[in-house]
Amino acid sequence: MDKNQYIVAFEIGSSKIVGAVAEKSPAGMVSVSHLVEERLSNCVRYGCVQNVENVKAAINRIIKNIEDQVGGDVNQVYIGVSGRSLHSEVSEVNRSLDASKAITAEVIAAIIRDASRNPIKNYETIAVVPRTYLVDKNVTADPVGGYGSSIKIKANLIVAKPTIKQNLTRVMSFGINVKDYIVTPLAVGEYVLTDSERLGCMLVDLGAETTTVSIYKDGSLAYLSTLPLGGRNITRDISNGLSVLEDTAERVKKNINNPLEANVDNIVIEGVNSSEAANFIAARNREIIANIKNQLNLAGMTTDDIRTIVLIGGGSQLQGMAKKLEETTKLSVRMGHYPQSLNILNHSFNRTEYIEAFCLLAKAAADIQPGDSCITRRNYDAGFEVEPKRPVTPEPEREQPAKEPKKPKKAGFWERLKGKAADMFSEDDTDD
Repeated sequence: MDKNQYIVAFEIGSSKIVGAVAEKSPAGMVSVSHLVEERLSNCVRYGCVQNVENVKAAINRIIKNIEDQVGGDVNQVYIGVSGRSLHSEVSEVNRSLDASKAITAEVIAAIIRDASRNPIKNYETIAVVPRTYLVDKNVTADPVGGYGSSIKIKANLIVAKPTIKQNLTRVMSFGINVKDYIVTPLAVGEYVLTDSERLGCMLVDLGAETTTVSIYKDGSLAYLSTLPLGGRNITRDISNGLSVLEDTAERVKKNINNPLEANVDNIVIEGVNSSEAANFIAARNREIIANIKNQLNLAGMTTDDIRTIVLIGGGSQLQGMAKKLEETTKLSVRMGHYPQSLNILNHSFNRTEYIEAFCLLAKAAADIQPGDSCITRRNYDAGFEVEPKRPVTPEPEREQPAKEPKKPKKAGFWERLKGKAADMFSEDDTDD
């Protein structure tokens, strides 16, 4: 019997939808076994589902593909939540305590629930991230087990426009249960950043149409914002400025060596002058970097508050992007990697563009309850799906056909002559 737990997670982005499968062994090892993607155009805008039916059909195709590969039925999934309106809002809750009793985890959970009830007009709270605990006005990393007469919790509410989750719910209305909605930037921050980086760093997820900036300070999330800018803006600038198709502009963008440098080799790529395309790339890239840097100001911080920038996302693959970000911000920049807690079984999909999906799997694997699974295997034998063995019914013995009697041998000439004579005499005897 297969004792592994199966986790299925979906990352729904502006340029593609990714469905990934991980297997969690009884010992706790998590291995990514399957990954299926579908690239869609204009069905998801700025991370928010626009065309529900097309996205629903794409997810159905991905699930069918996964079921065929795994040999089982998908019964529940985890869905990543991201998008243009996703950001953080500060919420504070104060409570008086009985100083004679220790603070329990249940007390903290109740206060956090109260924090989530602070309404943000026109927004829905997706998650609550505690930031600071103060017991009797003294900052403490973990109040559970402590004593005090009052507690103050400062938390970040992760909020978004209600349409984000509403449309995700509509997309999944075909009968498969959503086990949980996971805030994608939080999962990435948990599994891509190191403990020392969370003391002061900026996590930048540069996608197709959005750039998500998460700022960590003193070990916890301090600020989160989503910008309506991404790699596709650069592609469209080239397309509109040089009157070429978007597909052509995308290939040109990817094939220019160091497009952000002042002196770009002047060559022709698919009929496009590389130096002209580089001008559009550099101009839009300066805007994106300026907006990323400005998030520090909006968070009430400076470059002195953080030590490094961790860069992920498809847009981060633009040649020279990390170097230019480092030059502009005067901070060290490193490229993010998939969670080290995962074992990638198929290296064909061990690529930077799937980091978000990998982080969703890692988070879901940590949260899934013992005995629970997103996939019900059909027939399992030594790791392979087997066809059910049907009982073999012996065929009845076939009756042998009866032998036909041999036809009498045709008489020869003399025999016929003798027979004729005999008939003549026989007829005479009868007449008499």
